[in-house]
Amino acid sequence: MKFKLGTTTFVAATLAAAFTASAIQSADAQERKSIRWATSSVDSYGYKIAASMVKIAEEALGGEYTITVNPYPSTTASMKAAMDGTGEIGYTADVGMTQLYAGEGGFKGYNPGKGKLVHSWYAYPMESFMAVAADKASQYKCLKDLSGKPTFFTPAGFMNWLNFQRMYKALGYDFKHVQIDPKTQSDALRGGTIAGSVAYTTAGASLAPYWKETEVRMDVTVINPCPDEVEKLKAAGMTVSDVSPKVFGKDVGVKNIQGVPILFGYNMRADMPEDVVYRLVSAFNKNSAALAKAEPGFGPMAKDFVAMQVAGINANPEIPVHAGLAKFLKEQKAWNDKWKIATSGS
Repeated sequence: MKFKLGTTTFVAATLAAAFTASAIQSADAQERKSIRWATSSVDSYGYKIAASMVKIAEEALGGEYTITVNPYPSTTASMKAAMDGTGEIGYTADVGMTQLYAGEGGFKGYNPGKGKLVHSWYAYPMESFMAVAADKASQYKCLKDLSGKPTFFTPAGFMNWLNFQRMYKALGYDFKHVQIDPKTQSDALRGGTIAGSVAYTTAGASLAPYWKETEVRMDVTVINPCPDEVEKLKAAGMTVSDVSPKVFGKDVGVKNIQGVPILFGYNMRADMPEDVVYRLVSAFNKNSAALAKAEPGFGPMAKDFVAMQVAGINANPEIPVHAGLAKFLKEQKAWNDKWKIATSGS
């Protein structure tokens, strides 16, 4: 006996199949754990890099995790998000980790809701330096000429902002920050709302995105530290590195830009499973050459991934190292027994 499937029956069967497939997909999605990657604002380099790393990170974790990139107004805010439990990975830099553990600056009186960040993964250096409007450059010969002048040191809470704070402290200068929208930087420089503005590059190769917009709209001149200022910065433990002025599309008035570098990373709390951090770090190491081809800022990491992790730890050797990174460095024969492995209570 043959039966003819009626239209109503067919539709019902189709819907049932669709709901079943949807339920299976929903169950799969619910089974996947979540990792929230906190970064600085969407127009920052930190956000751009994190967004480009999601695919590699998810594949490294075998599809067990869904990773979302969540931007915050500043790097300091992204650090706090990860430490308070609204994120798992926090964008940071060596200078930010120093202030966190010293309880200084934006971390004065701060008590994390979940736990402090520990050394987990360092990705690239950035170099901070000063620039002014080209038509006013004759007023400034050294950094001291900008002491006490209204200056945009990058958005408050950014690591380059913290970097110039420590530079000015070492030099004994007056840090007078004026907060503006980075997109209005050219108007502020031309109009005199700010006398100068801090610029920064990644690995001496990539200029900050909002600075690319600024140089399209106006001419700027870089103000390098004078020789005596360079000596004071070095005496305070900082490095002064040469950056090619070719990072700008126009002449910026110097043969070499002298910037003070900081090392950026994406650190996690000690309670992130060891295996997760180990797999992430291993995947970033394995893919470092491909990453550098796509983004010049990853050049130093690709050149010597292990050395960059060691440098990140040595910038603050008293801060604990995540067990996952420790496992990776031990395999690479780069572990220092003087370092401390983080525990959930550290």
